[in-house]
Order: sequence, then structure tokens, then C-alpha cells
Amino acid sequence: MTISDSGPHVKDATEGTTLSLDDGDIFVCQDGPRDAPALLLIHGSASSARSWDALVPLLTRSHRVIRIDLLGHGRSAKPADRSYATPDQGHRVGVALDRLGVEHATVVGHSSGGVVATALAEQRSDLVTALALINTGPSLGAFIPSAAAAIDPAQWPPTDEQLRQFASTGFSRAGYQIPQELLDEVRAMTFHSLTATMQATVGYLQEQALPDRLTTLGKPLLVIFGEDDRRWRSSSAADYRTVPGANIELLPGLGHSPILEDPPRTAELLLAFAAIHATRSAGHPADGG
Repeated sequence: MTISDSGPHVKDATEGTTLSLDDGDIFVCQDGPRDAPALLLIHGSASSARSWDALVPLLTRSHRVIRIDLLGHGRSAKPADRSYATPDQGHRVGVALDRLGVEHATVVGHSSGGVVATALAEQRSDLVTALALINTGPSLGAFIPSAAAAIDPAQWPPTDEQLRQFASTGFSRAGYQIPQELLDEVRAMTFHSLTATMQATVGYLQEQALPDRLTTLGKPLLVIFGEDDRRWRSSSAADYRTVPGANIELLPGLGHSPILEDPPRTAELLLAFAAIHATRSAGHPADGG
């Protein structure tokens, strides 16, 4: 169902809509009671709002859950002539929430989505009530170089097998199979949007490490890290302890993607954190785009 100014409104059903922003269309979807506290979920690079599919049903009893496809990803536009810089992605997220009538939200980011969440909080302190970062590397020094096969731009779009090799470091739980729909989402990206987004994350972390940025912001912070992460050293989660009041949770047996590898365990931590910092949502969207 899409949101419109004149169309029907279903309080708890999934709503998906495309918002027309100045530099590209952004897809968002919502679940749960629209008057409940807002919980915004931001995906990582080479991913989309669908990466949260298994987690969302565990969150909607008490929250208005909003997911967004960042520019260049999922069902959002993938222009070649627009900026994919992290602050610009954060700005778009803020505009999208304004369009939806959201005045306050607990913001959750997975991997580089946590970097975008930080950029959003830097720009919109009024909007972001609290931050939860899931397997988001605090600095470039925490990155684990990978021997996973790189994708050749001449072979774009890649095959399923190429994508599985490319994404292999994103998971550590034994026997986990990457959902086909997530492979399809990566294949739907352009090579430009994929590489530009990854370069933007590097650039943002080069400017300043996340713990330093977050200390300045003074927002409540939850850090979740799968202990067996193969992309970012899980021991680097301790770097966030410099942020006053930060709550750090390590999850044994899980890798880079707890939201997919163990949704119940991830949801339990998010719900406990969000319950402490919840602020009521503003309700119905102001503009459907």
C-alpha cells in the first residue's frame, strides 16, 4: 500500500511509498502502529530495506518501524549524477522522515548504515532521540581486509555465485544461506552506486572516527557487534566506550549481520534500548511525496 494525501490509511499494515526528493526518488516502508514511538532502520552498503525483513515483525508490537532504501539502493533511484556522500545520504533520510511526519525517532543502523545514522544525528539533533549501531566499525583501523573476490565492472551485473563470494564475509553463522532477494537487490544496483557508496563511507571515517563524533553529539548509544564479524574487528566495539554512557553488547556465534543471522537476539536488545528512550511519533504522514 502506498501513502497518499487522499488515499486510505491502514494503521498497522505495511505501507510502501516512493518520496520524490530534489535529487532522486527514495523508497520507504512502514510497519506497526503509526502513533507508536518511531524506530528507523538504515541498511548498510550493497543492501536494502529488505535486509530487515526478518527483524521487523519482532519490533512492531511497540513501535512504528520505518525502513528506507538509501539513494542508489533497493527500490530507490540510482542516479549517476548525484552525490552518494554520507552527509548527503543522512540529509535525505531526514527529509524523508519530515515528509512522513516523524518528529522524533530512535535510529538503528547496520554496518555503514550506522555511519549514515551518525551523519543524520549530526545534522538533525532534534530528530534523533537515540542511536543503535549494529556491527558498525568505529574507524578504518578496525577494518579487516578481505580475500573475497572483487566484482569486475566489466562483468556487471554479477551472477549469483559472484555475489555470494562478494558477500561471504558478511555472515559467520554456520549453514546460513543468503536470501535470494538480497542477492537480487545488489544486482539491481549500478556499479557506480555500489562503489560510490563504499568510497563515501571510507571518506567519512577518514575525516573523523565515529566515537569522536558520537561523544560530541551526546546521544544515548547502543552498540551491538557479532563477535565473529569478518569485516570489522569485533574487539573494536570497545572503542565506543569513550562515548559517555554507551552500552556495548557482543553476540557470540554471530558475524557481521546479526539482523539476519539471529533476528530474535538482535530484536531483544533493540527493544530494551528503545523502550528507555522512546518518544511518541507524530502520527500520520504530512506528505506522501
